[in-house]
Amino acid sequence: QVQLIESGGGLVQTGGSLRLSCVASGRTFTINSMGWFRQAPGKEREFVAAISMNGGTTYYAESVKGRFAISRDNSKKTVYLQMNSLKPEDTAVYYCGGGPRNVATMTYDYWGQGTQVTVPS
Repeated sequence: QVQLIESGGGLVQTGGSLRLSCVASGRTFTINSMGWFRQAPGKEREFVAAISMNGGTTYYAESVKGRFAISRDNSKKTVYLQMNSLKPEDTAVYYCGGGPRNVATMTYDYWGQGTQVTVPS
């Protein structure tokens, strides 16, 4: 099994920045890709960004391109999501996912508990 723990969420004003972290533990050697999804109240969970753990290939949702950046530190078994120029529509619970599938699938077997990001309007 793999455990994922997110941190770094909070309340930030429009235009501000936050950096989310996701630390993996357990059978981390099974993880080939990781990513971030988010879920706003009353909406379905949506893809935000993904990264391969080998090579660092990345994918982004159109809504966050140019504002968010996903990165990894394999030595720390950690994935980050740097969020800049935050908007009220970025308000959501952000979930970290990880799994053995190719990064292009954006599909994960393991999930963290989520961290709240709030950008007041």
